[in-house]
Amino acid sequence: MSGPYVIRGSVSLPEAELRWRFSRSSGAGGQHVNTTDSQVELRFDLEATESLPAVWRERALERLAGRLTDGVLVVRAQEHRSQWRNRETAARRMAALLAEATAPPPKARKARKVPRGVNERRLRTKKRRADIKRGRSGSGWD
Repeated sequence: MSGPYVIRGSVSLPEAELRWRFSRSSGAGGQHVNTTDSQVELRFDLEATESLPAVWRERALERLAGRLTDGVLVVRAQEHRSQWRNRETAARRMAALLAEATAPPPKARKARKVPRGVNERRLRTKKRRADIKRGRSGSGWD
């Protein structure tokens, strides 16, 4: 792997807590695919990790609940023919997932009053359309 994959700020994926598994990829590839384990499965125990701040861990557990299996986040990569490139892809994807899941919630939207001019413009265009449509009815064409 080419270095620590930064989640956000100074927090990065801890190499010691990552579990790698390799298997044969599906799909085309000729004889080479039958002999190499190029598919990568990367596992990260989100529930037991101490490398993430507690607030981030709780946030990630909540947001990634549908993707977790017993508190473990699993990412697979098999796009490339090389195991090395698949490892890079899986680690980058894991870091991006964790970065998105641990991001602070967006600011709450403040409800504002709709400006008077907006309502007036909307009603004016509605009236104009209604007049156009009313003019299309065949009455008064004699």
